[in-house]
Amino acid sequence: MESISVFEIIKVGIGPSSSHTMGPWNAASAFIRIIKRERAIDEVKEVFVEFFGSLAKTGIGHGTDIAGMLGLAGEDFKTIDTTKIDEKIETIKTTQILNLGGEKEIPFIYGHHLILNMQKSLDYHPNGMIFKAIFEDGTELVQDFYSVGGGFIMSQEKKSIEKQCIRTLYPCHKSSDIVKYCDKLGLSKISDLILMNEESWRTQEETREEALYIWQQIKECIYKGVNKEGILPGGLNVTRRAAGMNRKLLGDKIYKNKDEWFQQVVDAEENFTNINKWIACFALAVNEENASFGRIITAPTNGASGVIPAVLMYSQAFTESISEEDIVRFLLVAGEIGTLFKKNATISAAMGGCQAEIGVSSAMAAAGLTEILGGSVGQVLMAAEIAMEHHLGLTCDPIKGLVQIPCIERNTMGAIKAITAANIALESDPAKAKVTLDEVIQTMWETALAMSDRFKETSEGGLAIAVNVPEC
Repeated sequence: MESISVFEIIKVGIGPSSSHTMGPWNAASAFIRIIKRERAIDEVKEVFVEFFGSLAKTGIGHGTDIAGMLGLAGEDFKTIDTTKIDEKIETIKTTQILNLGGEKEIPFIYGHHLILNMQKSLDYHPNGMIFKAIFEDGTELVQDFYSVGGGFIMSQEKKSIEKQCIRTLYPCHKSSDIVKYCDKLGLSKISDLILMNEESWRTQEETREEALYIWQQIKECIYKGVNKEGILPGGLNVTRRAAGMNRKLLGDKIYKNKDEWFQQVVDAEENFTNINKWIACFALAVNEENASFGRIITAPTNGASGVIPAVLMYSQAFTESISEEDIVRFLLVAGEIGTLFKKNATISAAMGGCQAEIGVSSAMAAAGLTEILGGSVGQVLMAAEIAMEHHLGLTCDPIKGLVQIPCIERNTMGAIKAITAANIALESDPAKAKVTLDEVIQTMWETALAMSDRFKETSEGGLAIAVNVPEC
């Protein structure tokens, strides 16, 4: 089983969906690299992409088509000016020209060169897509890709995972491995073990720098979210709420940048109701940014991107664990818990419903928070188990295929459950627990397999059909 860095689970992304936006974008970029490896961009006459299954059924709402075009055009979602996305897409559609890989202009007709096939699903995975390049000499290059959650992609032959196979010093593929190695090495902190394993990718100092960079991106995302008013795109006419909550909670306090704002939050009145509202505000801010093609932190997916930021911000604003070292330890542990779900179950809503997104992110956040609040190895794993246990069976049923209702509010619930799970675990004896984290992960996977496809990000069941929303 492959080792996965925590920064493959927690990373910079773009909204609104990791599986339906980032995955197709990564696939398009990978297809460009394959073309360059096999032939040359100048030899390409036309390019086609067809999206199937869940990618097609909720593709418009998730920006799957936009991601496919921008990826083929050589854009990078980590660096693109998100305010220019609509303009770039409109140019492609109106001129019917795509600058392939940013190097060669080719004809590109939306609806002909890019198709959303809602009648067919590929057998290997519900998030399937096929790219085809036709060269000037008439030969073709065809590649299938599957978006398997969190922005990860693969082909049916698993040849499209373009990364070196990494073996860590202490491979942790199950929570029992974490316990084993912590016992063997005499470690009282899971983060110490993860820090050693991350040296397979980078030095410990580089790991700390990456974690703190992610923290700064989290603060930036929340700050943007709490300062934006208006209606979210997509036609549901969902009003942004984070800015209004932020304004009410801070009253007449003035700030000029994110650091001044953060200090105002820290200095704000602390009572249960206010803290609860702040947690909700943090989560809403991130997911409102995500819903409008903003740059966010994927953790482990975009639909669940508000949970970990909300809990980490809570820990820095309202607990005594407020050091940079705590931030690093929180993210290391949270990311490692995410790898366990990816390896042994799924982090894709198209495979497992929303339990695979909000549930996993809540478990990650619960573990990270317990780690920095002084929890033992057993208590950290227990917190993750508790959080997931109370998300089992959660469906993914976005109205109109948009990552808005119920997705945005679900992040607030996932954050609160994570904090509650951490508090319960910190007051419990893990030796007396009846369910282990490995067992709940296996149960989550079995639940995913038994769940109807109507509740797996297809917008064909649950709230998606119960709520009648007229087309705009």
